Formats: sequence, structure tokens, C-alpha cells
Amino acid sequence: MTERAIPCSEAVSQLWDYLDKVLSPEDQALVESHLDFCRRCCGELEFAKELRSFLSSNVVDEVPADVKERLERFVDDL
Repeated sequence: MTERAIPCSEAVSQLWDYLDKVLSPEDQALVESHLDFCRRCCGELEFAKELRSFLSSNVVDEVPADVKERLERFVDDL
């Protein structure tokens, strides 16, 4: 069976489910396969991990300007 490639838009739209480990094994494999070669989406994944870590921390007094800017760009791209 040949695995199909997914575009960046599909990989990025599934990143949160991927991090939450709620994707089907097939979809998880597709996202992982995409991340193996796509540097841009790896950056999106790292940002999602950083954002998740930041939001779950107890230190949410003020969002740093660079994080706020990246978050706003991320939301605008949705």
C-alpha cells in the first residue's frame, strides 16, 4: 500500500489533534510523514508545542511581544 502525501494546509490543520494524540493511526502516520520532509510545518509544530507549554504554565502575567505576534499570525492563517 502506497502512502499518500498530504499538503501543508492539511498537516497544519491537524497539528493540535496530532499533539493531543487523537488522530487515527493512518492520519497520524500521514502527518508524521509530512513532518519528515517539511521544514515549515515542523516550525508550526514547534510553535504549537511552545504555545501549549506557555498556556499551561502558571506564568501568564503578560504575553511576550514576539509570542503575541506569532499567535496573531497563526490565528489569521486559520
